[in-house]
Amino acid sequence: MAQKEVKNRIASVKNIQKITRAMEMVAAARLRRAEQRIEALRPYASAIRRMTRQAAEAAGNVPNLPILNEHESVDKVGLLLVTGDRGLAGAFNSQIVRAGVRAGTEHEREGHSMVWYASGRRGVSSLNFRGREVAGSYTGFTDRPAYGDARDIAQDLMAAYVDGEVDQVEIIYNGYISPLTQEVTRETLLPLQHATILESEEDEDDAEEKPSQQALVEYEPDPEDILKRLIPAYVEISIFRALLESTASEHGARMTAMRNASENAGDIIKDLTLQMNRERQAEITQEILEVVSGAEGLT
Repeated sequence: MAQKEVKNRIASVKNIQKITRAMEMVAAARLRRAEQRIEALRPYASAIRRMTRQAAEAAGNVPNLPILNEHESVDKVGLLLVTGDRGLAGAFNSQIVRAGVRAGTEHEREGHSMVWYASGRRGVSSLNFRGREVAGSYTGFTDRPAYGDARDIAQDLMAAYVDGEVDQVEIIYNGYISPLTQEVTRETLLPLQHATILESEEDEDDAEEKPSQQALVEYEPDPEDILKRLIPAYVEISIFRALLESTASEHGARMTAMRNASENAGDIIKDLTLQMNRERQAEITQEILEVVSGAEGLT
């Protein structure tokens, strides 16, 4: 490779490195804002989930409300995949799609038919590419989701459950742990009787106090009426929490991916610079030999 070609390639890699560093800085700034939104939401989301669980336990028999009625059999399962609108974030999107496909295959082996929902263009396009029809697609807000976006998704999922289009609703998303770590999380939203909310131990600190707390709680109106109001809020806040967790995970994954890309570009620049210096040294050595040979020829 000629020196000119090596120089051009070094310049090209440096330009790419500038872009990846800029994208890393943007992702880091957005990640901080996303972390703040998650920290602000988590106490409220945990309170809603705890209240719903306690009201369900206090109600005993589930009220005769369509959204709370458990279907006789599970024939159709609605699965919501939460991905991003953009790529360049490592395995962030692909691991959700793979987990969703695995979950769908498991349900199909059990004789269930799948109804697919996807948030984020990457999820929608990946499902379409795999030949899976998407019943509901939600895009254009993954960088900064609003509560209204979660409400729109929740209304579609609850309507599908009430109308009998699905018998169970699950969600798969990237749970945010740290900028370097995102955990694929799978939760059951509906029916309430099988929802993850009734199985989780998020309030472990309150576990020992649970009997005394239940004895002190008085519901007005009765638990059934409260539960009717809490269920829609529980589904909405669960989806909104998943969207925020996914957004933070996406920014963290993109920041890490761009940092790795910048470091790899730096390694390539070092290798190319070393190669260029060697070629330049070889050319200088060759020129010296030619001068010496010419001088000897004149003597």
